[in-house]
Amino acid sequence: MTSTSTGWRVAGSYFEVCNCEAICPCRWQGGRKVTTGSSYGVCEFALSWHIADGRFDSLPLDGLAVVLAGRYRDDEAGKPWRVCLYVDARADATQQHALAEIFTGRAGGTAYRNYAKAIAEVYAIRPATIELEHRRRRWSIHAERYVSVRASEPVASAQAITCGIPGHDQPGEELRADRMTIDDPPLGIDVHGRCGFAARFNYRSDH
Repeated sequence: MTSTSTGWRVAGSYFEVCNCEAICPCRWQGGRKVTTGSSYGVCEFALSWHIADGRFDSLPLDGLAVVLAGRYRDDEAGKPWRVCLYVDARADATQQHALAEIFTGRAGGTAYRNYAKAIAEVYAIRPATIELEHRRRRWSIHAERYVSVRASEPVASAQAITCGIPGHDQPGEELRADRMTIDDPPLGIDVHGRCGFAARFNYRSDH
């Protein structure tokens, strides 16, 4: 359920890793979805956004970062997400609240439609020191002790690859991650060589 009528927009770069095998079963290839279900029946993921240009009403969000870690099960009806959200510790309290509203979907708009409507439970919203690298072959996510991700290997594909989280209007690049570690109980995983994706994103409110 959404809870605000505030106008907002955030745009920038996006990078994610999950525990599926590349190419991730969630992706569209050549404009269509060709597989279903997670590689192992449970999807555990770390998603990151760097906001190059953003505002929440008149509040600037330029340069801030957000990380979302979570999981869902294929055998659970609707595949509801259970997540922890990490908002940039450099932001003030008002900006952190705005980031939480947008990226949990409570502010509606593109973020809600693309992915956040699947969020059933938010375990925690934590301010954290976030370091993101969204450069090709040097992708990484660090959110204090909670999330650590590295990726350096693109995955070749003869067809265009898109992901529903940044949006299928944002073509990107499939990756194979060096490592993904999440340590924030009840979330926890440490895997190597699984899939990732990098793209741009452009989310906005519905008004």
